[in-house]
Amino acid sequence: MDSELNRRGFLKAMGLGTVAGMTAPVLAPRAQGAGSGTRWRMRLSTSSIHYMQLPIERACERIATLGFEAIDIWSAHEKCPHLDDVAQRLGPDGLKALLAKHNLKLFAFSVYSGGYARYAELLGKAGGGVAIQGGPGPCKPNELTTRMRQFLEGLKPLAELAEKYNSYLAIENHGHALLDSLDSFKAFVDINTSPRLGIALAPYHLQTLKASVPEAIRICGKQLFFFYAWQHQPDAKQLPGIGPTDMTPWIRALASVRYRGYVNPFMHGHPEPDVMSVNLAKSRDYLKECYKRAMRGT
Repeated sequence: MDSELNRRGFLKAMGLGTVAGMTAPVLAPRAQGAGSGTRWRMRLSTSSIHYMQLPIERACERIATLGFEAIDIWSAHEKCPHLDDVAQRLGPDGLKALLAKHNLKLFAFSVYSGGYARYAELLGKAGGGVAIQGGPGPCKPNELTTRMRQFLEGLKPLAELAEKYNSYLAIENHGHALLDSLDSFKAFVDINTSPRLGIALAPYHLQTLKASVPEAIRICGKQLFFFYAWQHQPDAKQLPGIGPTDMTPWIRALASVRYRGYVNPFMHGHPEPDVMSVNLAKSRDYLKECYKRAMRGT
């Protein structure tokens, strides 16, 4: 009862009028600039789990202050409290009001813990977005097409939920998973027919296989729904501009497929919030430089 009163008080303080008009397409329209020479624009988000030590309100404040346009909110992976707190305390209207306060858009719910179905209604009522979850384990190469077809068939109920709640479901590639290699990406995009299903691409895992990230981006094409700017390095070096990977070719490839989502700098590990903010600021500036170089063709 107290949490409900707090939620109502929060909404009253914010004013419901501030929520109106905050929901924009989470994936930029495919036709935007297509074939017209219009410049592709890189949009930046980052993940709430980077500030899992803070309540969701303060995580949003940090992310907005750093100049990110959107947020990826995590469920209880590594005991991140944010998404379950939103579900239990704020609800969809409270989340919309919180994001409006900080001029943030909702890009994604990362639901590795709990799964998409548990949060589908919340995501839809909060304005819609991309839900990200993992996939099944690996298979033998000669079984890839059959296993991928079975996997996508099994996702149909979730695709229907995504349609119902005006959202999208993205499957992340992972080491030792069905979706891990360039061949598996190709099988996914060739077999998948649902506009609500796509891929969340994690270069960290591709680098362990010495696979080409730009090639993976091009294979995914219009079915690329989420992109982690994330490299296979220890600690903070996972982040763009902190570790050694030149991400300019990645940004150039995203531009070539006219990627419709946000570029999301990411790392696992939990430095204290001030250190995280310093590193994310460096990543933000580095990605902007990569974008400038990519657009110059250098």
